[in-house]
Amino acid sequence: MAMAFPTVWLLLLSSLFLLPMYVLAQTNGSVVVGASLSAAGNSSWISPSGDFAFGFWQHKNKDLFLLSVWYAKIPDKTVVWYANGDRPAPKGSFLNLTANSGLVLTSPQGEELWRSETIVGVVAYGLMNDAGNFVLENDKSEKLWETFKNPTDTMLPGQIMEIGGKLFSRQSETNYARGRFQLALQQDGNLVFSAQKPFYSTKTTEGTVPGSEGKRLVFNDSGNFYILRVNGGRFTFTTEERPAREYYLRSTLNFDGVLAQYFLPKSFVGNVSWKPLWSDPDNICQEVDSGAGVCGDNSICILNADQRPTCECPRGFSLLDPNDPYGSCNPDFRQGCENELSYSKDLYDVEMLTNTDWLTSGYEQLNASTADKCNQSCIEDCLCDIATYSNETCWKKKLPLSYGREDSSLNAKAFIKFRKDNSTHSTPQAPNKPSPDNRKKKNRTTSVRVELVLLVTSVSVNVMLGAAFCLRFFFSFRKKPAKFVQNDLETNLRSFSHKQLEEATNGFNEVLGKGSFGVVYKGLIQVGSGVQVAVKKLNCIVQDGEKEFKTELDIIGKTHHKNLVHLVGYCNEGPQRLLVYEFLSNGTLASFLFGEEKPSWKQRIEIAYGVARGLQYLHEECVTQIIHCDIKPQNILLDDHYNARISDFGLAKLLMTNQSQTHTSIRGTKGYVAPEWFRNTAVTTKVDVYSFGVVLLEIICCRRSVEMENNCQERAILTDWVYDCYREGVLEFVQLDHEVDATDDGMKLEETVMIALWCIQEDPSLRPTMRKVVQMLEGVVEVQAPPCPSPYNRGAA
Repeated sequence: MAMAFPTVWLLLLSSLFLLPMYVLAQTNGSVVVGASLSAAGNSSWISPSGDFAFGFWQHKNKDLFLLSVWYAKIPDKTVVWYANGDRPAPKGSFLNLTANSGLVLTSPQGEELWRSETIVGVVAYGLMNDAGNFVLENDKSEKLWETFKNPTDTMLPGQIMEIGGKLFSRQSETNYARGRFQLALQQDGNLVFSAQKPFYSTKTTEGTVPGSEGKRLVFNDSGNFYILRVNGGRFTFTTEERPAREYYLRSTLNFDGVLAQYFLPKSFVGNVSWKPLWSDPDNICQEVDSGAGVCGDNSICILNADQRPTCECPRGFSLLDPNDPYGSCNPDFRQGCENELSYSKDLYDVEMLTNTDWLTSGYEQLNASTADKCNQSCIEDCLCDIATYSNETCWKKKLPLSYGREDSSLNAKAFIKFRKDNSTHSTPQAPNKPSPDNRKKKNRTTSVRVELVLLVTSVSVNVMLGAAFCLRFFFSFRKKPAKFVQNDLETNLRSFSHKQLEEATNGFNEVLGKGSFGVVYKGLIQVGSGVQVAVKKLNCIVQDGEKEFKTELDIIGKTHHKNLVHLVGYCNEGPQRLLVYEFLSNGTLASFLFGEEKPSWKQRIEIAYGVARGLQYLHEECVTQIIHCDIKPQNILLDDHYNARISDFGLAKLLMTNQSQTHTSIRGTKGYVAPEWFRNTAVTTKVDVYSFGVVLLEIICCRRSVEMENNCQERAILTDWVYDCYREGVLEFVQLDHEVDATDDGMKLEETVMIALWCIQEDPSLRPTMRKVVQMLEGVVEVQAPPCPSPYNRGAA
């Protein structure tokens, strides 16, 4: 036994000599092929200096992990690169470094969650260097893959972005899924900020003379962040230098769309936070075009001192999603027009905001007005939700409102109307014990009540007799019904009588259009001032459908989206079913696309994006999922600014099952109907995706999906013809003769055609969701080559 002790001590002593070698192997940044990490805690490979770590960063959800690069010495462990933001790895997942595939991330069940892009060559080792770049190299120290060439939302000193490179924001401060904003160095040398949709640009750096266009985006070790121009010049963002040897530096495209450079002294002590050095744009609340703003509908964008925005709901509104402070706001109250005077101060209150405005949704302009007149006009108008006043001009606006912002340069006032009685902002107080003052008040009240008992008793009989006389007089001599009937739905829809709508449409005289749901007439209703509307008389309503009608209207009435036509009210009187919509002066997409004068490529793609966003809202963001069932250009209207607005959504359930323009037992219109309708299989939102794909091809080509008068039989069916052109590499045939901008921007035309071909796949499971379609149109998701849409019907094609 005594001989065992020297042996143990010898082993312990030898382990101490080996310890420095082990630590060195873990901190020199080099990782051999075959090495792996497990998602349990912050498992990582450290750079030689210890500044950066590569590995599993624990998500706010303790059971999920991001494969990422982060600052290892900073208390908050700021993440600067991540691989699987859209698909966090569950606890127990593994990362393996392999020779042929590079980095491979798998779940505990062996499912592949992510891998580094295709590796050309054989990986010899990985390296986490002190610049924050994780690199895969071969045995000749040649780079095969690196995080610097595959950035997410951040660039570090020493990092360069070449033409075609992009940064993508995350969804929120703590949600690392891909967000709405991107920063791209385009082929033309412009550095473009974009949000929600292609072609919405908030800043470009295009040169004014040849050679001054951008060549690459550089973040050097001196802390300078700039665009290097072809002629050697610079477009510099940095206001002052902070060298990387003294400071931790990062330039991040934040989730709210603001690009900012942050710094932190390496000599920091204790808990410190990043400080901004500069940011761009100067005021993102003002950076709105025809695309989406930073904040959701009905919200107000407010710029903080650090140039970062916050979004606030106005009085009487609450967030649609409480977990998304940058999302849309919904009204807390139900509007209505209960009497002849419409709205009154007794029912509504108004909050005035200074230097606040919304850029859209105005439906009536009052000139030579005053602030008081503007306020009063909105109160008396049941369509008016918010009125804005500036320079003697009043704009009355209705929901949904977009691009709201607060800015001292606006010199405007906004009057926000809300109900006094049922606004959820007036939170009920729990009953408390009465205070001494309250008890005294209660005693005084009791004594007064005793004195009033006899008086009330003696008067009550006279009051009852008088009330009976007044009621008889009222019912004998009352005039025609009020402009509006009491609403009986849990929405802000207005209930009309059939007679009122008959008068509003001058006896249903002017026809705006006809469709599978009924006939649409132009009308004028009096709500403070005359407002033009479109009145649709529905036909073929389901038998015993009153309950279904109200149910569907309740759902439709709760929808609020800028790409949906606003439903004003309805008539549900006997057999009569009518819907009252806002009137859109620019008509249908069909007349816009198929007329003699063709719209520009940019206009058409913006319309396609709007339709996609509207369908995504119906499918995923409504209170109840809505499948349209009849997406076609005739059901897409254009507002004053040619923004797409989907109509007739949610009405499919109101029709008889045999109601269709195709004279079959399906719903839809010939040329737009998904194949599953013919197979008597379950109908899902993918039927709308199919119809959207056909409409997208019509938007691309300015051609109807079926042209029976076409002399060329090969071109009669648009979907087949476009796929043949795509397969044979002759897409120039599908664009308009005078179009050039469809192909000027790289693969824009081809990518758009590919998106449409994915949507019209015969197999519904191959079609993307509308959310995925929106992401592809935004350019945040790569569009892969689609297969033949109808392989069973095209033989070898």
